[in-house]
Amino acid sequence: MLESPLFLRLVPLIFTFLWSTGWVVAGYSAQYSDPLTFLVIRYACAALLITALALAVGAPWPKGRRAILDCVVTGVLLHAAYLAGVWWAVRHGLPTGISGLIAGLQPILTALFAPMLVGERISAIRWLGILCGFLGIALVLEPKLVGVAPAALWAVAIPVLVNVIGMLAVTFGSFYQKARIVTGDLRTVTAVQYLAAFLVTLPVAYALEPMRITWNPTMALVLAWSVLALSLGGIGLYLLMIRRGAVSRVSTFLYLVPALVAVEAWFLFGETMTPLQLLGMAVTIVGVVLASRK
Repeated sequence: MLESPLFLRLVPLIFTFLWSTGWVVAGYSAQYSDPLTFLVIRYACAALLITALALAVGAPWPKGRRAILDCVVTGVLLHAAYLAGVWWAVRHGLPTGISGLIAGLQPILTALFAPMLVGERISAIRWLGILCGFLGIALVLEPKLVGVAPAALWAVAIPVLVNVIGMLAVTFGSFYQKARIVTGDLRTVTAVQYLAAFLVTLPVAYALEPMRITWNPTMALVLAWSVLALSLGGIGLYLLMIRRGAVSRVSTFLYLVPALVAVEAWFLFGETMTPLQLLGMAVTIVGVVLASRK
């Protein structure tokens, strides 16, 4: 199934949907836990589950110090630094619209560095698509941006910086994954990555938070979705796309995430969608189509 042409065509769409639900998860989990504490539990559960799966099917593990180190580095960058940076920043006052715009810089940075780091050529058409995609998400996020005064950003300068560091971490973590982890079973690779993310995030959470968590059925469901759909499903598909395709093309699908988050917020929380947001969604789709052309 994983090698079927139909599945491979659907992978970007499935990934984008799963990834977009991460913002919904962050919103729900905020009611019951501190952000880094939630991520610590999420990483631990993901590491245990995927390790059990890998052992059950006899998947080969990374061999040698270098291979293990590569998994550790990508685990820290793609999981620990990225998610912790975004979740901590938003929880400490960074407007979600600004966080969304910062995330929109990832495809641009990826396209800028791809020729130097992994030898990918970015055509003029793809650059047009990348810029259209960024314009599209700016329109989608417009309702969350209009109320943000420039002076207010100075009050959250540290969260802005932390969010930018998280965006840089996932950008260069993706390059590292593409360049260094070109073989190996993705199940065991991911297991090592989550173990590394857990070990790095745990002491940070202990130092910065009271590690508050309230267990109830909603919290259990949010954690289950976070582990199964996001940490196993979403990340698994992301790593699969990186291995099989160009990093710059993979990153452009992230432009669709704010549009899907807006739809999910409309459906789940009753938030309104403006005509300008709908236009932004259309512009984003055009941008992704252009940017993902081979």
